[in-house]
Amino acid sequence: MPVPGSPVRTENHYRPNDRRSIEAVNFIPAQKYFGMPFERLTVKRAEARALASGIHAASAVIVFAGVEFLMRVRTLLLVALIVAAAPAARGAVVFEKTSAYHTIRVLDQQGVRTLSFDGSMETQMSLVDPLKGHFEYTEYFHMPWLWNPNMTNVLMIGLGGGSTQRAYQHYYTNVMVDTVEIDPTVFQVAKDYFHLKESRTLKVHVSDGRVFLRRSQKKYDAIILDAYVANRYGSFIPYHLATKEFFELANEHLVADGVVAYNVIGTFKGWRADCLGAIYATLKSVFPQVYLFPANTSQNVVIIGTKSAQKVPNFTLHQRASDLVNRRRVTMATFRQRLYSIRIDPPPAAQRSPVLTDDFAPIDGLLNTAP
Repeated sequence: MPVPGSPVRTENHYRPNDRRSIEAVNFIPAQKYFGMPFERLTVKRAEARALASGIHAASAVIVFAGVEFLMRVRTLLLVALIVAAAPAARGAVVFEKTSAYHTIRVLDQQGVRTLSFDGSMETQMSLVDPLKGHFEYTEYFHMPWLWNPNMTNVLMIGLGGGSTQRAYQHYYTNVMVDTVEIDPTVFQVAKDYFHLKESRTLKVHVSDGRVFLRRSQKKYDAIILDAYVANRYGSFIPYHLATKEFFELANEHLVADGVVAYNVIGTFKGWRADCLGAIYATLKSVFPQVYLFPANTSQNVVIIGTKSAQKVPNFTLHQRASDLVNRRRVTMATFRQRLYSIRIDPPPAAQRSPVLTDDFAPIDGLLNTAP
């Protein structure tokens, strides 16, 4: 595990078949910089009251032991409260397996199926209609059409439950999609539980995304990245997919009017603002124009980088969106609505954020920077 604040090398030491190499070299610890625990547990009122009564009763008995000890016991009892409520909040487990990369669970609750990696929520899907129930941020992966209205082939790095892959298969029947997923178990789960079907227009490659690009000779109209790794501490970006060297590699595999779309977990001000700022600054060091699409219902921001140096104003983008919808090139019902989330100005943290490289990761400084 790299020491926070020290240089981190990825490319030269990366061995895709060595799990220890992946964990020790390529990934930043979850709660250090790129991480996020997603789970939100709910507790029934009656159960909460009963457990709370028990907590207060136990506190009264041990008050003589001192405030510090009391607070420790109260904390442990509150943890027990959360654990006791967790099974009901998570829903019915329909699949569970530990792979080389994750503890994977598929859970059903109130008509929604959820894919979980080590306790984090990666994908949601309606059991009634697989094209519904997904996380809102995945709809911003359709925004590349605004800069490249004639897309015919797309690369997606990261599969999860395949929300974006299913959408592209449904809405863009002539677009060829290559998907790269490092975990073969995730690929199998997506097929068995999330209606993912390989076809003439969708191929899944079990590989590391960076290794795949380095070996590939193809050029793409768009490259979409939604690759997160999760463990018991939360979800975090694979470091070797977030550096200037990686974005340069992606740029080499894009056509002249190509677009890269990147999912970042963070906010403009406050929580993980420096994470968003660093990814923005790093992407901007390679791509001349960068746009941001913050989700309304989660702390996700999809960043768009274009090879074109021309900055497209909002008015023109809305014209393009109307044209794409009118010509039925894009038929997703919320396409024009999602465009209203666009932000053209850089996030505030970008000015103080470093460009991430394979050899330089000033993690301590980023964590200690006030929002």
